[in-house]
Amino acid sequence: VQLQASGGGSVQAGGSLRLSCAASGFTFSDYDMGWFRQAPGKERTFVGAISWNGRRTLYADSVKGRFTMSRNNPENTVYLQMNTLKPDDTAVYLCARGGEYGPLGSHPSEYAYWGQGTQVTVSS
Repeated sequence: VQLQASGGGSVQAGGSLRLSCAASGFTFSDYDMGWFRQAPGKERTFVGAISWNGRRTLYADSVKGRFTMSRNNPENTVYLQMNTLKPDDTAVYLCARGGEYGPLGSHPSEYAYWGQGTQVTVSS
């Protein structure tokens, strides 16, 4: 299993970024996917999750209405569109593989495989 996140960068508050996570080594369309983030010195926190078929999503309250997850199963890629970014969104963003056809999880322990992360920095 390999997960490769990309698309991070530095933006000013109010700006947008779209993160991508390219998956390989497993049947992508069978699994829920999640995004988490981790700021320096802080715990890894849930951002959002999307079901295997893209029909269900779950978001942390802190990003609801600003972030949107989507996926392209034929291309084995999951996306995180981030709008109206705030300095508090600054973190390393990591994609992760969730369960197979199950309920969407929001705890890191529910995700078995992780990508290396991509840095997002939002300046005020």
